[in-house]
Amino acid sequence: MQPPSRWILSLFPLTLAAANINPEAYLAHVTYLASPELKGRATGSPELEKAAAYIASQFQSFGLRPVDGKSPAKVTDYELPFPAELGAKLGPANAFSYSDAGSQQTLKEGQDFVPFTFSTNGKFSGEVVFAGFGITAPEHDYDDYAGLDVKDKLVLILRHEPQESNPNSVFDGKKLTSHATFIDKMMNAKAHGARGVILINDVTAHPNLEDKLEKFGAAGGPRDAGIFFVEIKAAKAEGWLRADGRDLNQIAKEIDSDLKPRSFPLTKVHVDLSVDLVHETRTVHNVAAYLPGKTPEYVIIGAHYDHLGLGDEHSLAPNQMGVVHPGADDNASGTAGVIELARWFSQQPQPQRGILFLTFAGEELGLLGSNWYVNHPALPAGNAVAMLNLDMIGRVQGGKVFVSGAQSGSTLARILKEVKLPAPLRIDESGKNSGTNMSDASDHASFASKQIPILFFFTGLHPDYHKPSDTADKIDSVDAAKLLDYVADIATHLASDAERPAFVRVARPPAGPVTAGSGQSGYGPDFGSIPDFNEPPKGVRFADIREGSPAAKAGLKPGDIMIEFAGKQIGNLYDFTYALRDSKAGDVVLVKLIRGDQTIDAKVLLTERR
Repeated sequence: MQPPSRWILSLFPLTLAAANINPEAYLAHVTYLASPELKGRATGSPELEKAAAYIASQFQSFGLRPVDGKSPAKVTDYELPFPAELGAKLGPANAFSYSDAGSQQTLKEGQDFVPFTFSTNGKFSGEVVFAGFGITAPEHDYDDYAGLDVKDKLVLILRHEPQESNPNSVFDGKKLTSHATFIDKMMNAKAHGARGVILINDVTAHPNLEDKLEKFGAAGGPRDAGIFFVEIKAAKAEGWLRADGRDLNQIAKEIDSDLKPRSFPLTKVHVDLSVDLVHETRTVHNVAAYLPGKTPEYVIIGAHYDHLGLGDEHSLAPNQMGVVHPGADDNASGTAGVIELARWFSQQPQPQRGILFLTFAGEELGLLGSNWYVNHPALPAGNAVAMLNLDMIGRVQGGKVFVSGAQSGSTLARILKEVKLPAPLRIDESGKNSGTNMSDASDHASFASKQIPILFFFTGLHPDYHKPSDTADKIDSVDAAKLLDYVADIATHLASDAERPAFVRVARPPAGPVTAGSGQSGYGPDFGSIPDFNEPPKGVRFADIREGSPAAKAGLKPGDIMIEFAGKQIGNLYDFTYALRDSKAGDVVLVKLIRGDQTIDAKVLLTERR
C-alpha cells in the first residue's frame, strides 16, 4: 500500500538549498551532443547510441544508481531499451511498367519513379485516371473529382495547387494551402475510392525547375496509408496524355485560368505497379538514473536527447537534406540541463522524495520514448508526483521563459509563486489555461496522459529551429544555468513539500452556439481525444480524453481504439484527421471503438474548436 505522503513527509523538515548550476559544465554537454561527431542524433542511428552512452556515463560518474538499483553499475545499466519504428527502406521488388498505345515501357526505380514511405505494399494492374491537382475544396467550389469514377483505379495528379503565381487566388497564391500537401492528396484519393496515386511535378507552373523526383524518405506520413503512392517523371505522363490527344501543359494552364477541373480517364494506358517497402524497427534507449529519497515517491526531471540527424521530413531546411542538423537547442539544451541537475542533486543531502532523471529517444518521431516509458514504467507510476520537462531551454529571448502546466497539479501554481526566477529572467505562463498541456508536442504530454502532473519549461522557437543552423555557439549558457537553478528549486519543493500535488483535469470552456457558416479551424471541429503516437495495427488508439470534450461526454476512454468515424474506416491517425476535418460543429457522428475485447458504438456531438 502506498504510504500517506502528507503524514510521512510532515515528519521531516522542509530543507531548501539554493541551486547553482555551472554554465561552463552545462555548455560542455551541449557542445558534445550537438557536435559533428554525433551527426544530429537521429533515432536509430549509431550516433544516438553514442549520445545515450555519454548520458549514462555522466549519471554513473555522479554516483547515481540505475532504476533497477544495481550498485556498482555498468554504463549500460542506465539504458532502458524499447523498439522504435523508424520508417521504411526500399525492398527489392519495386517495379513500374506501363503500356501506352501498344508500346511497353519499364521505369527505373530512383531514376524514373519512386514510392513514398507511406505507400501501401503490394501489386496493382489496371487503369489510370487524370485527376488534375487531386483537390476537393468545397470552400472554393473546386473539385478535381467531380463526376469522375476513380474506384479501384490509379489517379494521376499534379503536385501543388492551381494559380500558384496569382496572389489573388482563392488558394492563397504563392502561399500553398493544406490542399497542396502529399497527405491531403493521398487522403482525398483514398476517400474517392482510388487504389493509388501517381504524382507528377507541375512543370508548367515551374518551367525553370528540374523535373526531379522527391527523395525517398523525405516526406512523412502513416506507416501504411492503405493506398499506393508513387511519383514518376512528368515527361512520362505527358506521353500518356498525348496518346489520348491531350496536352498536359495546356490543361494546367486552362485550370489556372478559370479554376475549372479538367479530369478524364486515360484510355490508352495500362499500369503494372509493385511496391515493396520494408519497415524498420530498431532497439533504441531511454536513459535513466535514480536518486532514492526517504519515501517511495519521486519527482521526474526529463528531456529528449534525439534530433533530426541529417534532416528528415521535419526539417525546415529541405534544401539542406544530408547536412547535419545538430539540434543544439532542440534538445541538447534540455538534455544537458537534466545531466547538470543530476550532478547538483547528487551532491545534496538525501531528499524526502526521490528524483528520477530521464532522457528520451524518439521524441521527434512522435514522443516514442516517453510514450513507451509511461506504458512500461521502470518505477511504480503511482509514486510519481510530477514530471518536469525541459525542451529547448538554451536560447532565452528577452528574458522570457515559458512555463506551462501549472493547472495540472493542485500545488503547482503555489510552488511557482513561492520559487522566484533569477533576474533578469521572467516567467510567461501563457499556457496556464490549457489544462494539462497535452496538446504541446513534447514528452510531458505522455505523462499527463497518465494523470501525472506536469510542468513544461521552454524558451521559445527561433529561426534556427529544425535547421542545420541550430548550433552550440548560439546557446546562452548563462541564462540557461539560471533557468536550471529555478527548475532545481522547484524540484526541491516537490521533493520536500508535505502536500503531494493531485492531478487536475481542467475542463474546456463550453463552446458557443453553432451558427450557419461559422468558421472552422483547418483541423475541423473539436473532438477531444489525445492520440497515442505508437500506432496500433489498425485504427487510432487514444492516450487520453480531454475533460468536458465531445469525446468525454460520449463516454470515450483512454485506451479506446477508434476503427470507424461517421461510416468511414479509420486505419491510422491521418484517416481520422481527414475525416474530422471533413465534418463540422453540430454534427452527431457515430464512431466504432475497440475497448478490450469488445467492439462498441458511440455517438459524438462535435463542437466548435477553441
